[in-house]
Amino acid sequence: MAETRIIYGFHAVTSRLRQSADSVKELYLDAAREDRRSLDLLKAAETRGARVMRVDEKRLDGMTQNARHQGVAARIEVARLPTHIEDVLETLEEPALLLILDGVTDPHNLGACLRVADAMGVHAVLAPKDRAVGINATVSKVASGAAETVPYIAVTNLARAMRELKDRGIWLMGTDERAEQDLFQVRLKGPLAWVLGAEGEGMRRLTREHCDELVRIPMLGTVESLNVSVSAGICLSESRRQRQLPPKSV
Repeated sequence: MAETRIIYGFHAVTSRLRQSADSVKELYLDAAREDRRSLDLLKAAETRGARVMRVDEKRLDGMTQNARHQGVAARIEVARLPTHIEDVLETLEEPALLLILDGVTDPHNLGACLRVADAMGVHAVLAPKDRAVGINATVSKVASGAAETVPYIAVTNLARAMRELKDRGIWLMGTDERAEQDLFQVRLKGPLAWVLGAEGEGMRRLTREHCDELVRIPMLGTVESLNVSVSAGICLSESRRQRQLPPKSV
């Protein structure tokens, strides 16, 4: 039997309808809402053949665990994404680009990281099973569909997984505000995994020690640190930029 998950919020539900309407098993809409946004969503769902149920706010509160659902939720069939990094790497036709997250426990941060990863063509996101939030309804909402398109690989032992990536020729690049080199001084064109820790605590010591290289993101203003999803966006964007350059340009 296929696994299902509840997603909620207009952006997440609309994105899912647009990307994969067949996977939307039921769409729940607050019966009290008759505004343009809800009517447009209702029309889009009916056009795509999705089953729509008008329900009261209490039922929506219950199925979303009292989250800010905006009066809309959907039960979706979860895509069968790879659950092992080997399955991802064996299908690649370009150098690997991965994102490793250590200690990200905030679902909003993880959702934003997945959204960035999807935009930058990341092949998979890896994170430890412990000290990590995992995929849930809040993550799916913030990710706006990316939680169902980017493989999220939860590993029992992050250090061991990093060693295995090294064995496959993937360079592990970590971010550290104390690093001597900055992001724009390093070559990022080969198989690469970015390793980022949560804002505040950063990476664990063992995770940092398993990185091949550490770089800092240049900070030219007054703020001292960046949200992990913002850092991921900057690092991944620079990686993609370098991959578009002629061979001797980097």
